[in-house]
Amino acid sequence: MAKAVGIIEVYGLVAAFVAADAACKAADVTLETFDKNKPANADKLPVPLIVLVKFRGSVAAVEAAMEAAEEAANTVSGVVSKYVIASPEDDTEKMLKLSGLDKT
Repeated sequence: MAKAVGIIEVYGLVAAFVAADAACKAADVTLETFDKNKPANADKLPVPLIVLVKFRGSVAAVEAAMEAAEEAANTVSGVVSKYVIASPEDDTEKMLKLSGLDKT
């Protein structure tokens, strides 16, 4: 059975690290590779980079991690969006492995 995945987008890399740290301390989850997005309206955002943080674990653990991550990120620069996928499909799993951080 696939583990649940929690995805949270935050403003900036510092918020991503703060959110990831808080989430991993709050629940039994594993952290996956960050992803990044610099939207067209980046100059109008609180921080011109959006970072996606992904967590894996049981649904309950991922939900607890997401709450902690959101609270922590909001102390830095804020959250764009968040979502928990209880049981990702195989095609979704393929997309979750992609990351723009290893691209220039």
